[in-house]
Amino acid sequence: MVYFWAVVLILVNVLCLSLVAFAVPGNWLMVIATAGFAWLLREYDFISIYTLITITLLAVLGELLELLGGMGAAKKAGAGFWGSLGAIAGAISGAILGTFLIPIPIIGTLAGSAIGAAAGSAIMSGAKGHNRRTTVALHTGIGQFVGSSMKLMVGVVIWFVIAVAAFWP
Repeated sequence: MVYFWAVVLILVNVLCLSLVAFAVPGNWLMVIATAGFAWLLREYDFISIYTLITITLLAVLGELLELLGGMGAAKKAGAGFWGSLGAIAGAISGAILGTFLIPIPIIGTLAGSAIGAAAGSAIMSGAKGHNRRTTVALHTGIGQFVGSSMKLMVGVVIWFVIAVAAFWP
């Protein structure tokens, strides 16, 4: 019976992992789902506390990488506080729009997030001159794309850790 629930957990976490590409906190949903399964199946020692701590720390790492990707690149390019805030707002709205306007799974969302972050930082940065705004936008867009990709890769690692832990005797 435990193996049945292990398969269910892995399938639920595949769904959660796919949500990461849509700017939904899928890594955290995997942590929550795994903690829920661990609690429901606690008499079987289904998932250890060490696994839960590990995946929680990995989820924090994924969030930091994504945040530092767009916001950090905007700041490094000279965007300032408002430009960095614009990068975050643009990344979220761009990810939502990109999902629907570019109907290629994962790529549309990541591209929308990068374009939105670039636009948000360029508009909000207060940078003077076309060249300066373009530089800020380009750095922010690339940083957001890299940050979101890194978060997705961390999500794959989280999924793998959970999959191994679910079937480890």
